[in-house]
Amino acid sequence: MQSAQVALWVVALLVVLAVMFDFMNGFHDAANSIATVVSTGVLKPQQAVLFAAFFNFVVIFGMSNFGVATTVGKGFVQPGVVDHHVVFGALVGALTWNIITWWYGIPSSSSHALMGGIVGAVIAKAGAGALVASGVMRTVAFILVSPLLGYLLGSLLMVIVAWVFRRTAPLKVDGWFRRLQLVSAGLYSAGHGSNDAQKTIGIIWMLLIATGHVAADDKAPPSWVIWICFAAIGAGTMFGGWRIVKTMGQKITKLKPVHGFCAETGGAMTLFLASALGIPVSTTHTITGAIVGVGSVQRASAVRWGVAGNIVWAWIFTIPASAFVAGVCYWLSFTLF
Repeated sequence: MQSAQVALWVVALLVVLAVMFDFMNGFHDAANSIATVVSTGVLKPQQAVLFAAFFNFVVIFGMSNFGVATTVGKGFVQPGVVDHHVVFGALVGALTWNIITWWYGIPSSSSHALMGGIVGAVIAKAGAGALVASGVMRTVAFILVSPLLGYLLGSLLMVIVAWVFRRTAPLKVDGWFRRLQLVSAGLYSAGHGSNDAQKTIGIIWMLLIATGHVAADDKAPPSWVIWICFAAIGAGTMFGGWRIVKTMGQKITKLKPVHGFCAETGGAMTLFLASALGIPVSTTHTITGAIVGVGSVQRASAVRWGVAGNIVWAWIFTIPASAFVAGVCYWLSFTLF
């Protein structure tokens, strides 16, 4: 009886830690949803975070496919390997990297920090053979695919819009796209919520399966987990990560409302596609690729390639850095507790 009570308290504390990660995910990645709409002056910062948080959460009412949560909860690690020490290591590894990159204003991926955390903790416990290669490699592949797809869709939309409105006065175009950017920002924020909240749902689901609180063959995560995670990411977005907003909104390329519309729409299309396929992708990678694509359509020199290069280096280091911290934290947790 006593051990069951201790296990329940451990599970409860780890769920709280996961919700903290989810909140930090929203806080860290708020820039992805609002940077373009703030930098173009369509919304004030306080309006933008409330707008984005609303769409982060409200997308829950249209959710019927939890493929991303299934991939994270069941598709990365062989059955029977995960325990509460692994989950602890994974979450601390991901949180640590998120805090470091937020502090320095670097738009890194919360998604890949979490994946790196899971990989590092699992390898520390049971070696690389305990990982499900197909699930890990599919997610790793989208480190390249999602920004490239964002780039292609963003630049393609920019070309189409430029051709359609080639004879329209710039002031009139600016007025139209200031309104249309509200639509694209809402779509991107909904895509952000639909993909990113599921990652935390997945790791809590993984924990509940590992500790015997839900059955491994359940087709969907518990409803209370879904509601808590969507609420947490929306709350995190409301507080916003302003250091990263500046990098995303102005340092990569100078944006106008038409550019913001094309970048957000191209990014949103990529996120909804990935969610439908059950692939956890980086909203940071996606919107960065779309912004670079839109900027490069104007002219190559419109993109500050040095800033973009620094962001790419952060992407490269995300998984190994969070995996290393997760491995150390797994060892400490297992040794001390």
